[in-house]
Amino acid sequence: MLRTTLKKISKNKKLQELIKKSKVPPEYLSTNRKMVSRAVLLGLFIAFIPMPMQMAAVLALMPFVKFNVPIGLAMCWMSNPLTMPPMYYMEYLTGSFFLGTKVEPVEMSLQWFSDNIDNIFIPLYTGTLFYSVFGSLSAYWLVNYFWKASVYRDKKLSKKKK
Repeated sequence: MLRTTLKKISKNKKLQELIKKSKVPPEYLSTNRKMVSRAVLLGLFIAFIPMPMQMAAVLALMPFVKFNVPIGLAMCWMSNPLTMPPMYYMEYLTGSFFLGTKVEPVEMSLQWFSDNIDNIFIPLYTGTLFYSVFGSLSAYWLVNYFWKASVYRDKKLSKKKK
């Protein structure tokens, strides 16, 4: 369903005129399986990393990797101000578990973070590495799987109609 919706949107004449007017390379807006799955992979990988300007990091990858840029940017929005604290706390707990370190009680204040950044930095980024790699690879695999299943289902339905 998502695949057919993306195809319909990409064939919209007004959208195509806007793309030509703004001179955006069409490969960065392509809605095929490879471009969408790469966008999900890169966007989610960066979304799990606690850093400012995540969307700029996605845009910085454009010259090196071809992917659907709007979808990659949208995947960065998985970590928004509402989801960041639980995501980063989960990453900190996971990193502490992997490293076998003591979990420090966390307070939500800038003063606490500035005082304890040395204690939480390594466990946080260890957990970040785990979730970035396995979360983004899992999403990449799922997008590919569901896209192929959708194509297979559509082919099967079109054979039945004939």
